[in-house]
Amino acid sequence: MHIITQTRLRLFWKEHPDSQSSLQLWFTRAKNADWQNISEIRRVYPSADKTGRLTVFNIHGNAYRLIVRIEYARQEIYIRHILTHAEYDKEDWKNDAWY
Repeated sequence: MHIITQTRLRLFWKEHPDSQSSLQLWFTRAKNADWQNISEIRRVYPSADKTGRLTVFNIHGNAYRLIVRIEYARQEIYIRHILTHAEYDKEDWKNDAWY
C-alpha cells in the first residue's frame, strides 16, 4: 500500500511521543500490506472499524484513533486524522468530506 502521507504520523508522535512505536508499526504493516477489504485488515487489526468511507484503527491500546481512507483498487491509504480518544469522541472528524 502507498501511504499518503507519513508526515502526519510524524507530526502527531512529536506531540504524543508515546504513540510513536504504535504508529510506526502500523505504518510498516500497512505499507507492506495488500489489503483488498476490511476483512483482510481485521486479520491484522481485529478492532479496525469501517465507518462510512473511512476506516478507524485503535492505536496504542486505544489511546489514539487513526482514521484513514483506503482506496483498495489503487492500493492507497490517505491519512485523514490522528486523534486522541477524547477528540475522537467529539465526532468532529465525521465532518470530513471523505466520510
